[in-house]
Amino acid sequence: MAAGGDAIGRDDDGRVVFVEGGLPGEVLDVEITDERKDFARGRVTAVLEPGPGRTAPPCPNVALGCGGCQWQHIGPVTQLELKAAVVDDALRRIGRFSPEELPAMTTHAVAPTGYRTTLRMAVDRGGRPSYRLRHSHQLLAPAQCMVAHPALEELVVEGRFPGAREVTARVSAATGERLVLVTPRAVEVRVPPDVIVVGANSLKKGRPAFIVERVAGRDWRVSALSFFQSGPAAAEALVGVVDAAVGEALPTGGLVVDTYAGVGLLGGVVAARRAARLVAVESSASSVDDASHNLVDLEARVERASIDHWRPSLGGSPDVVIADPPRAGLGAAAAEVLTGLGASRLILVGCDPASLARDARLITSAGYTLSGVDVVDLFPHTFHIEAVARFDRIVRDATHPVQSSP
Repeated sequence: MAAGGDAIGRDDDGRVVFVEGGLPGEVLDVEITDERKDFARGRVTAVLEPGPGRTAPPCPNVALGCGGCQWQHIGPVTQLELKAAVVDDALRRIGRFSPEELPAMTTHAVAPTGYRTTLRMAVDRGGRPSYRLRHSHQLLAPAQCMVAHPALEELVVEGRFPGAREVTARVSAATGERLVLVTPRAVEVRVPPDVIVVGANSLKKGRPAFIVERVAGRDWRVSALSFFQSGPAAAEALVGVVDAAVGEALPTGGLVVDTYAGVGLLGGVVAARRAARLVAVESSASSVDDASHNLVDLEARVERASIDHWRPSLGGSPDVVIADPPRAGLGAAAAEVLTGLGASRLILVGCDPASLARDARLITSAGYTLSGVDVVDLFPHTFHIEAVARFDRIVRDATHPVQSSP
């Protein structure tokens, strides 16, 4: 499988074809939709010999062309296996890690239904929240959504937002609070009376709008413009993997630096469980405000900065650094900043296998070894992949120096 979700096959002439809706090991009739000199793209018109893991899509929206869930033709167990294979391939091919350098990979996944508590959707001419059809700007207003939390699904199916271009709906599984952010403005919105409604223009004027979610035994304020995981189940799963990766590297009272910290979730849980000190760094003003609120009971400092240009003042090396960058990854400048902190352990959360692989090579080239990789499926029925990589600093002895990987 390619990282973008398509199966990789070959036509009768041996040319590579990226096949939407395909699986490894299948024989397919494929309609070619895009031809290039070195490759082509196509979609399945008939499955002649199905591969292991193929299943009937459980959601009726797939037959209508909904582009929200691209992997519903694959069973959940096989989805996780394929995602792990994509990460492994990226580390070998893009990161240039040899088999001997790669640690054993572990996998984790959330339940495949009702896991999403936030959705950002387009709005059709009737004011209905809509998904885009596959490879199209046309819209589909769903009559149901199997991946949405029931309280969120109600807003998606029954909410009306006339005149809007886009709506972000967010609910709390813990408190039942519900919020919709309407772009550009909220006019004649029709939702249940408990729902907090705010227009994007109003937020620019400083009007607060947030819900409170509960993860890892702590409450987290999440504002309309702040990033949060796909839902509390995903947040719990990711926190558990990151906390295990930190392990013994962060002692009681130690120092952890959480970069791209969002509302403070990862660093906050890790620090709270060890009574450790925390420095959280985030560039979004909304998330910084939330993190300052969420971490007030800890020995924590929240700084607003872009990691590329962050000038840390820590008074010494931290024990652990956590980084959860956006899809583009760290890049050379941020990787240099983070590895330069001198932490004994660095935890990298990646939502794109290619970016993760490139960043992993940058980190190991700066004196770390890749010591653990966990694949966490936070978006079942889609090709989106989350992975957590653990790096340990190579200790060089003056007499017998240990060389980092080439």
